[in-house]
Amino acid sequence: QLQLVESGGGLVQPGGSLRLSCAASGFPSDYSVIGWFRQVPGKEREGVSCISSTVGITNYADSVKGRFTISRDNAKNTVILQMNSLKPEDTAVYYCAITRGYLCGLGFYDYDYWGQGTQVTVSS
Repeated sequence: QLQLVESGGGLVQPGGSLRLSCAASGFPSDYSVIGWFRQVPGKEREGVSCISSTVGITNYADSVKGRFTISRDNAKNTVILQMNSLKPEDTAVYYCAITRGYLCGLGFYDYDYWGQGTQVTVSS
């Protein structure tokens, strides 16, 4: 069974940190690109970051560069999104997604399978 499961969301104060995890299971080995996206009601899903295990590259949206870090534990088929210096505008439902390929992009239309999402709320 193909499955992506996110965890780690929650409520945090501005300036705080959260660590999101995405566990992938059941996918063939050519599904090597995982991305994180976020969405707020009424807006299009936005690419946050992605990682390609094949070529070891990462990509970040300008809005999160220097604050978020994506990493991958291939032995556990898990991708981590470490989010630091969080801002209220980072509040959203965060989704991870997976696709085939070598390079990773932040367009949601490029991804084939999606997790159920985890809520991140940044508020004092």
